[in-house]
Amino acid sequence: MPNPKKVLNDPKKVVSEMIDGLVLANDGRVYKLEGQPALIRSDIPDGKVALLIGGGSGHEPLFHGFVGKNMGDGAACGQVFAAPAPDIIYEAAKAVHRGKGILFLYGNYAGDNMNFDIASEMLDDDGIDVRTVRVTDDVAAAPPERTHDRRGIAGDIYMIKIAGGAAAELDSLDEVERVARKAVANVRSIGVAVAAGSIPETGKLTFELADDEIEIGMGAHGEAGVSRQKMKSADAIADELMEKILSDLPFKAGDEVALLINNLGATTMMEMLIVNRRIRQILDREGIKVHRTDVGTWLTVQEMAGFSVTLLRLDDELKRHLDMPAESFGYSRM
Repeated sequence: MPNPKKVLNDPKKVVSEMIDGLVLANDGRVYKLEGQPALIRSDIPDGKVALLIGGGSGHEPLFHGFVGKNMGDGAACGQVFAAPAPDIIYEAAKAVHRGKGILFLYGNYAGDNMNFDIASEMLDDDGIDVRTVRVTDDVAAAPPERTHDRRGIAGDIYMIKIAGGAAAELDSLDEVERVARKAVANVRSIGVAVAAGSIPETGKLTFELADDEIEIGMGAHGEAGVSRQKMKSADAIADELMEKILSDLPFKAGDEVALLINNLGATTMMEMLIVNRRIRQILDREGIKVHRTDVGTWLTVQEMAGFSVTLLRLDDELKRHLDMPAESFGYSRM
C-alpha cells in the first residue's frame, strides 16, 4: 500500500502550525500559551474548579479541540502520538488554575501517566491541589479484572463532556473528581481498523493490513487488536463489537445509555450510519434504552479507516452533566 499524501509545510513543524491554525479557528475563545504547545480557554471564570486535558497530537480534534465552555479549560499538547512533556502540562495547569484546584483527565497511556504525574508533583510543591482521572474504556486492551491497564480511546469524549459539565457546576474538586470517576467506571468502547493511518513526520504507515483484512480492537496509535479477520459486512462487524462491549460492564436490560460512534479518520458518515442502524437493533433487542446518540469524528488516527463504538451507562447525575450545553471547536451541542 502506498504511503498517503499529506498537505504539509515542514513535517517537523506540524504540531506548532496546527495549534496556530486551531487558535485562529476558535475565533478568540482560546489562546496559545506563550512558549508552550498548549491551548487555554479565554474566559475561565474566577473560583472555578479547573479541568486540564491533554495528550499526543494526531488525534484531532481530541484533545486540543475540546477546550471551551463546559468542556476542558485547557489542553496540553504533545507531538504526534506522543505525551506532552511535564513542563507543558505544568505551565498549562498554572494557566487554568482559578483557586479551586485542578482535575487532570486524559487517556491511560504510560507516557501520559508519567508526565502528568510529574507535573502533578510540581504543582503540589506550589500548593495547588491536583487530582487525576484516567480514561480506561477500551475493552480490547485488557480483561475486566484489569480495567486499570486499559487504554483510553473515544470514551475520552464523553468523559471530557461530563467532567467539563461537573467542573462548571460543582464547587469542590472532590465532587468533580467523584463524578468523573463514576463516568469512567460506566464507559466501554472498542474499535475496528480497516486501513492504516500514518505519521506525518515520516510519512510511513503505522501498521500493515491487507486489503481484505480488518483488525478488531486496534488501538489509537496502531497498537495490535484482539483479532485480525477477513473483511465482512457492517452488520457482522457491529455484532462482534457489541458482543464484546455489552458483556464487559455488563450492560443489561433496563439500562439507559449514551451511544457514540467515532470515525477513526477516513470512514464515511454513510458507513457509520449503517453501523448505527445495526447497533440500535441490538440495543432494542437487549432492552437497553438510548438516551442520546453522537455520530461523528472526534478521535482520529490521522487517515486510519475504521470506527469505534462507545457506550456510557447513565444515571440522572451523569445525564445532567452530559447534556449541559457545550461549546468547543471539536464538540458543540446546545
